[in-house]
Amino acid sequence: MGVAFGSALIPLISIEIFLVGLVMQEPHIPWLALGAVVAVGQVGGKLVYYYAARGDLHLPHWMHRRHRRSKPVTARRVRWQLRTKRIRGWLEVVREKCHRHPKWMVGTYGVSSLLGLPPYMATAVLAGMARMSLSAFLSAGLLGRFVRFSAIAASPALFASWLL
Repeated sequence: MGVAFGSALIPLISIEIFLVGLVMQEPHIPWLALGAVVAVGQVGGKLVYYYAARGDLHLPHWMHRRHRRSKPVTARRVRWQLRTKRIRGWLEVVREKCHRHPKWMVGTYGVSSLLGLPPYMATAVLAGMARMSLSAFLSAGLLGRFVRFSAIAASPALFASWLL
């Protein structure tokens, strides 16, 4: 559960790779139990992002955006702004839809918790910004993550049975 919680906070840690390695090393651990434990750890870690996006959790000063002095406009800067303009516009549209349609946000978050697309971390933050209810956040996240990680934990045994 600790690795799952840590991987929820630090995206460089891959809980999927850890889970497959654990199942291959310790095949006697029930895959449903692993799915449940990892799901609880992941959703628990994402609660930090959820509460921070809602404004209920105050982040340390060094994590806040600093107002930067305006930098000189260069050709490189202009190209970067043009490239990211479409992405920023798309994110704004999604955020606005989530504010107007809370049920749409629950569905998007649930699909993201199961498939990982759109990125689960982003939808956890978006759920907090859209003021999604805590019960909906927990239930959709736990269900999707449980199914995802149970399937991942069962996959090495499933593939081994096919090969033998």
